[in-house]
Amino acid sequence: MCMTDPIADLLTRIRNALRIEKPAVTVPFSNMKKNILQVLKNAGYIADFNSEMQEKRAVLRVDLKYGPDGEQVITSLKRISKPGRRVYSRCGDLKEPLHGLGVAVVSTPRGVLPHTEAKKQKVGGEILFEVY
Repeated sequence: MCMTDPIADLLTRIRNALRIEKPAVTVPFSNMKKNILQVLKNAGYIADFNSEMQEKRAVLRVDLKYGPDGEQVITSLKRISKPGRRVYSRCGDLKEPLHGLGVAVVSTPRGVLPHTEAKKQKVGGEILFEVY
């Protein structure tokens, strides 16, 4: 099976796990996914993540985060840049998702960063997805 967009696969697995209220989900390991999950953890959208071996393959275990009454912390994961249509932005043109309540995850020359950090470092890049 050939996967053309591993980032979309990561977002879909998280979305599906949230829909059925699973406490955790596993995804195939990659450094890009690890960096994306670090941004989501720092922004407070997931509880934690760690890498582990599962049947001779490295996977990332993502512990999902829910509110005190079981409500979802992540209400939307929206892929912006896709393999067929890449979306790039300069640091000054980065938009605030949901009027500042969300986070746009940007792949920059300095690594994967939230849009606020990319603006501080005055660096643009590919807008991977928005989360809120």
